Amino acid sequence: MKTISSRDNAFYKELKALASSSQARRKAGRTLLDGVHLCQSWLDLRGAPAHCVVSEEALHNPEVGNIVARVEQLRGHVTALPEALFGALSQVEHGVNLMFLVETPHPQAPQAMLVSAVLLDGVQDPGNAGSILRSAAAAGITQVFCSPGTAFCWSPKVLRAAMGAHFVLEIFENVDLAELVKASDIAVLAMSGYAEQKLYDVDLRQPVAWLLGHEGQGVADELMALASHQVVIPHAGQVESLNVAAAAAVCFFEQLRQQQA
Repeated sequence: MKTISSRDNAFYKELKALASSSQARRKAGRTLLDGVHLCQSWLDLRGAPAHCVVSEEALHNPEVGNIVARVEQLRGHVTALPEALFGALSQVEHGVNLMFLVETPHPQAPQAMLVSAVLLDGVQDPGNAGSILRSAAAAGITQVFCSPGTAFCWSPKVLRAAMGAHFVLEIFENVDLAELVKASDIAVLAMSGYAEQKLYDVDLRQPVAWLLGHEGQGVADELMALASHQVVIPHAGQVESLNVAAAAAVCFFEQLRQQQA
């Protein structure tokens, strides 16, 4: 285990850049997992991180100590920081001061969809994007394709909202969704508050692609025209529509219900 005590340390400066800038994360191809839950999930599902960063005080926490010990057993790198230096990196209030530095996964996108998937067309809110990833993983969906206008899935806010779902999903970013839809044979269901076909009237026992759009503008017209179905979730009351993350969860679990019936 190494210790860093200076803000001028080159590795610390790298961490600071990654913690504060999506551009830096994209350029470096690396990201930070902040907190015990994300670090534990990565360790369980992906193995040792590129680097484990911990505050000196957190080393006395048994849960943190166990994670650090596992990283060291896997011959991973561990660096301890004073509380003040760690605090300048973390965006988690009242956290336990543990981070993993990991290489951002960049899986090769398939040319066509063969299994159930999620298509995110300009979903910009990190909380919504993360919640959709979490629901997809919970419902057994394994692939997520994101348009260039969608929130960066490996940003801290998306990671926190997804609660480890990233590590069981294949996430493809900057995808031309129109070309992907044209190349695929599975049904594409676009969510729209103006659609006439109800979600519960669609046969979801076969693989489908769920097309979810921008929080305000919805699915782009070009993609909407390519969809096999335009689907609405019926609801009561005076609320105009569901939040995109809530709508996604309803869709995913209706599919799961039909598959298990």
